[in-house]
Amino acid sequence: MLAQDSTRHYLLMIQNNAEARASGGIPGALAMLTMENGTLSLSNQISAGGLDVMVPALVVDPDQEHIYSTRLGKFVQDINLTPDFPTAATTAQSMWKNKTGLTVDGVISVDPIALSYILEATGPVRYDTPQLAYFANSGLPNELNSSNVVQTLLSDIYAMVEKPAQQDAYFAGVAQEIFAAISSGKGDSKKVLAGVTRGAGEGRILLWSNRALEQAELARYPISGSISGSSVAPAQFGVYFNDGTGAKMDYYVKRTVQLVKECAKDGYQQTTVRVTSTNTAPADAATSLPAYVTGNGIFGVPAGSVQTNIVAYGPVQAHVETAKLDGKRTDFAPYLHANRPVGVLAVRLAPGESKTAEFTFGKIVQHSEPNVVVTPTVQGVNDVIQPTQISECSPST
Repeated sequence: MLAQDSTRHYLLMIQNNAEARASGGIPGALAMLTMENGTLSLSNQISAGGLDVMVPALVVDPDQEHIYSTRLGKFVQDINLTPDFPTAATTAQSMWKNKTGLTVDGVISVDPIALSYILEATGPVRYDTPQLAYFANSGLPNELNSSNVVQTLLSDIYAMVEKPAQQDAYFAGVAQEIFAAISSGKGDSKKVLAGVTRGAGEGRILLWSNRALEQAELARYPISGSISGSSVAPAQFGVYFNDGTGAKMDYYVKRTVQLVKECAKDGYQQTTVRVTSTNTAPADAATSLPAYVTGNGIFGVPAGSVQTNIVAYGPVQAHVETAKLDGKRTDFAPYLHANRPVGVLAVRLAPGESKTAEFTFGKIVQHSEPNVVVTPTVQGVNDVIQPTQISECSPST
């Protein structure tokens, strides 16, 4: 795949965790990553808005379209409303071909947190090109390092640069400089690989190949981002977040996810997925944060508030039975994807507000220990996933 004796073209998607999508964040910046005889280069950089809206929408798996709507095949910003990365990647490939005429050999997705791990190995990337010098005058740092890259790309850029076109130009310039540092061999290569490994282990780096044999190999591992198949543990649960605010407020949302093993019912194991979310934005977020960050109420969510569609997946053949919000049963939308039960619940948080959503899954036939995967957010994945809790059962249960 590194094209030691050939040329390969990969679509690079940099996901923006400040606006959550199931696999991380919206694909805010796109570029062509070319591998030629083992050498890496970056070109054709555009923002997500630079890709045309698909009319009619591209055909997507009906089960997923039923859950996530036709937006999956219409807007590149929404291709990863589904947590199934092969679906998002093939859709992105089609959209890129529609725009450029080129069929890419694969799709690679990364987020700024994964870039911070890589920068730990390369060291700071200083940029002094005319394109980026302008932004240093706006108050942004003139170098990015492992400590400042996440805050710069997911928060400061919106406070210091008002126009989206200029923000896109900054993202493109930064991506060029970082990948130039990687391709030039800057830093300790073993540490670079360790950073990539860490990012992949947290679901922040995802990979799909257009070649069947390569994809079959990738599908054996979590880096494929598949929600079904051999890379998925038998008793795996999934908790994914999709922004419903239409803005960049997820930078301020802190979450915890916990599995609670409940008492058996009718001879089957029951497990509750507990998700607690807190909006840590300042109380005056509606006026102190830029309108581009809050959304300014354009999509019906009050400025400063955050709305998230929480999507919970259970193991194959299980059933999602109930949902609760802050301990009270509530309506939710039940679905099925790849024979896995899916529950969707919208949660809105005002600044400073916390809420806990719970989905209880029953008729679980798997006897292996359950585990959970979550959308990679600005938080560390280990901070989000809490130890499994076991409920006490009475002797008569």
